[in-house]
Amino acid sequence: MKNIKMKSILKNLTFALMAIFLVACGNGTDTPEESNNDGEDTLHVISSFSILSDMVEKIGGDYVQVHNLVPIGTDPHDYEPLPEDIKAATDADLLFYNGLNLEGGEKGWFFRLINSVGQAEENIFEASEGVEPMYLADEEGKQEVNPHAYISPKVGIQMTENIRKALIQAMPENEEYFEQQAKEYLEHLEKIDADYTEKIDSIPEEDRAFIASEQAFQYMTAEYGLKEGYIWAIDTDENGTPEQIRNAVEFVNENQPNVLFVESNVDRRPMQTVSTETGVEIYERPIFSDEIGKPGEEGDSYTDFLEYNLDVIFNGLTK
Repeated sequence: MKNIKMKSILKNLTFALMAIFLVACGNGTDTPEESNNDGEDTLHVISSFSILSDMVEKIGGDYVQVHNLVPIGTDPHDYEPLPEDIKAATDADLLFYNGLNLEGGEKGWFFRLINSVGQAEENIFEASEGVEPMYLADEEGKQEVNPHAYISPKVGIQMTENIRKALIQAMPENEEYFEQQAKEYLEHLEKIDADYTEKIDSIPEEDRAFIASEQAFQYMTAEYGLKEGYIWAIDTDENGTPEQIRNAVEFVNENQPNVLFVESNVDRRPMQTVSTETGVEIYERPIFSDEIGKPGEEGDSYTDFLEYNLDVIFNGLTK
């Protein structure tokens, strides 16, 4: 316990020292990127991870410059901010985080970052505010909030409304613009929501068993009527334990899903063991959970992420 407390103290001290250093260094000339975007008509925004950053960029349009914190391919649950993140957070007009414990809660990396740079509370917005949390439990009964609510288009609609509200609050003179941007974005999400309902409803009930590596899809499966299985509920350093594998094999044997799904950012080996033991194949296309796709690839925006996942789920469960 003393080691954990000491690590936390050292992290906070490191953030604070880096913030002081970067602010002092920043009192000279601006970087070229900053010079090109200076002006009262641009909101400098920090966003915690790729899905949220994409949403803010789409809704904010011409009036936002977004600095994404967690890069694609990096775990958003336990990120270590870089010096440029600290500088960007210091200068930001708005700071968005997902919430629902994605960034580790009030003691996690995101709040350590913003506390170290002294950001005002009124500049900080939780994108998932108002979303009813769902919970995960490990084999020992330990519970925590499931942060992956955005996998459900219904939640994406709520997040869009929260982002619109925050942008208007920060720049009320452009309310009409943000309202129009959000309106178009909401129409797209509502269409995707309807597609999820229609396509999943068309799958015979006995074929609606869905299993992926992590219990990240809980909000989506509950909303649209899929029966969810998984190998591990809470992401730790010990994923794919013998007990977790046994439980997943039992789910597969009882529910006979057409395929097994593996997320784009997890180790395939635990699910390969489940496949070997049950004879059910892993679907050839990965499914997204914590991040959008890389630029130019499938799922490289939040709406594409949702549409891609639906395509994978529907085709996998009906093949």
